[in-house]
Amino acid sequence: MEKNKLRDTLNKFVLAFGLMLLIGVMIPSVRVAIGSGMDILMSPVLVAVGEQNFYLILSVMAIITAVYSSLIQKYAVDQSRMAEVQGRMKIFQKEMKEARATQNTYQLKKLEEQQAEMMQENMSVMKEQFKPMFYIVLVSLPFFMWAYFYIGGHPDASIIFPFWGERALSDSVFWMFTYWIYWYFISSLAFSQVLRKLLNIRAPGM
Repeated sequence: MEKNKLRDTLNKFVLAFGLMLLIGVMIPSVRVAIGSGMDILMSPVLVAVGEQNFYLILSVMAIITAVYSSLIQKYAVDQSRMAEVQGRMKIFQKEMKEARATQNTYQLKKLEEQQAEMMQENMSVMKEQFKPMFYIVLVSLPFFMWAYFYIGGHPDASIIFPFWGERALSDSVFWMFTYWIYWYFISSLAFSQVLRKLLNIRAPGM
């Protein structure tokens, strides 16, 4: 009993701290504080890799994010329950579509009575799927803030993209979406998709 209470307290603390970090992203002074603190840890890594290869560090950060986020999703979410609920939802949607196509009022009424329950169960699974996001933020956000901090002090840092050629990492692809964020996102997404396939991790609504 005491162990469960301790675990619940620890979970609440981690979730709260993760939320605080997320809010801190919107505050420049917090970004600088976190970024400069992480720079003490990351500077030796950057020296070893070489500043001209900063994009490689971004790639490694993205891969690390993909690995631990996938593992958290794998072991913190009940995958079998998710598969069961999503399977029932697909059958329900198919039956609803057929009932509407054939104008089967009896079947439609029966399905509409089940709809609220089905939607509630589906939402419950989706909420469970997104709970680990706070834990993911807890680890990834400090590295993200360090990248902001470093690139802010090195506006000439660049990367060579296929077809696009050389681009400054701090330049904008569109709106506030800079090239370094684009590279980080694409690297993380590509590796994450491969890992999720290998680990048979389901996404919400899939």
